[in-house]
Amino acid sequence: MPDETPDDAPAEDVEPAEDGDAAEASAPEPEPEPEPEPDPIQVELLARLEAALGDALLEHADTHGTLVARVRNDAWALTGQTARTALECDYLSFISGLDWAPSPREGDEAGGDTSSPVQPTEMTFGAAGSAGRFQVFAHVQSTSKHWGVTFKVDVDDADPAVDSWVPTYAGADWHERECWEMYGVRFDGHPSLRHIYLPAEFEGHPLRKDFPLLARVVKPWPGLVDVEAMPEDPKAVEGGDAEPAAVTEGGDSE
Repeated sequence: MPDETPDDAPAEDVEPAEDGDAAEASAPEPEPEPEPEPDPIQVELLARLEAALGDALLEHADTHGTLVARVRNDAWALTGQTARTALECDYLSFISGLDWAPSPREGDEAGGDTSSPVQPTEMTFGAAGSAGRFQVFAHVQSTSKHWGVTFKVDVDDADPAVDSWVPTYAGADWHERECWEMYGVRFDGHPSLRHIYLPAEFEGHPLRKDFPLLARVVKPWPGLVDVEAMPEDPKAVEGGDAEPAAVTEGGDSE
């Protein structure tokens, strides 16, 4: 039979294709990544620390596979003893200080930061947190168990002080002297806090962020230094046009 549908009959409505955003919204969400299995070594270390320190263990974190534990200031000496006995850490790697204040900017530095990554302009803290600007931290290792722990302790901004680890780790002597000298942290019970690098009359603590660095005031970072010409360079002669004196065969200047 002939098609009796008129030529000008309206075409059937065709539903528009589903919008791309709506299609994405209706797509099932990917499965979340499974939580990594806890490190059995860190689990054991934490269990030993919690048993010995109790609520003096304030916070802990995993940094590149190393346990970082922050403890109360009044438990710092006990922490050293615990590390030596309960954790079987017989080797003290170091003790040092931390100043979490942002670095001050002088002169042209105040207008921009060319470092990478850009340095923070506000106080930020590292693993296991901090209660303020200054901290002392130490790292110990076990030569038999082959594990290690980094400990942190908060110290007061106005009067930074903490107990000495020298009675537990004799090697702490030098490290605590350096920390006292560079950061101004007093180690109570240290046998002889005295300068290592600086003269006795030196004022200030050079590794504190607010210690004035005159080189950065005179020449902001990167503090390029003018290169002085070598004596044999013609430019070293006043005026820059004079030729260097000729040298005879015997080595005397003419």
